[in-house]
Amino acid sequence: MASSSTLAGHTVVALHAHPDDEAIFTGITLRRLAAAGARTVLVVATSGDLGESRVPLRPGETVPQRRTAELERAAELLGVDRLVLLGHRDSGLPGWESTRHARALAAAPVLPLARALAELADAEGATALIHDDEDGIYGHPDHAATHRIGAAAADLAGLPAYRTTVDRDALDSRTPAGHLVHGAAGAAGVRYGRRAEEISLSVTGTAEDLAVKRAAILAHESQVAESDLPEDGFAAAYGQEWFRRTGGEPGPLEVLAALTGHRADHRADHGADHKAVTPAP
Repeated sequence: MASSSTLAGHTVVALHAHPDDEAIFTGITLRRLAAAGARTVLVVATSGDLGESRVPLRPGETVPQRRTAELERAAELLGVDRLVLLGHRDSGLPGWESTRHARALAAAPVLPLARALAELADAEGATALIHDDEDGIYGHPDHAATHRIGAAAADLAGLPAYRTTVDRDALDSRTPAGHLVHGAAGAAGVRYGRRAEEISLSVTGTAEDLAVKRAAILAHESQVAESDLPEDGFAAAYGQEWFRRTGGEPGPLEVLAALTGHRADHRADHGADHKAVTPAP
């Protein structure tokens, strides 16, 4: 995708729970923002240390070290300008003893982290914040925590917030078991995502966007195998990213949407214009 200065002067801060979430749920969005001239700051709350590595670790290497290196590579592919690691412990799945660990993100006080994130956003001159939706997309305690932290930070900073989710109706019709969120939700024993009418914005990628997003997900090789992302079904499962917008004035995604002149079919009312970000002509 050719770069432009359409969003020069904008900065978007994206908060995610674990390494690989940035690529799976916002890979297209981060890439398109960067290509349009926006500065992107990726904040990742944990190192995903409870995720078992599907590949052998190097001698002396730990899971957090491997996952951090993978995150750095994915962020580079997606054009991220700054990567910030908060260093909390992965909380694990609902009901696990690990959720009560002293360093677990799920057990961390919200307000100090929200204040720190708001201060970072202010220092960066952020014009929008991305964070997880209320239900944590698929019920993961760390995603629910990044929702609480992100929502409070957006309020403190007075920023519009884009809450990351997935369109359950779309995925169920297009690819009933083809997205990684299906397996994650099954492991957690919960429903995932939102109904179409609850979603305010969607971001759709070009073929080039999808190729980069797939490469960024596969950069997390300790967690995702190439066989998990078959090319022939990738666009159906991962070609669109969904958000619930709240608060503040219209932000960078609305700017991109205005350039395309394309409106979303979604009609959820969260105090925002209901437009979809689609590939520029």
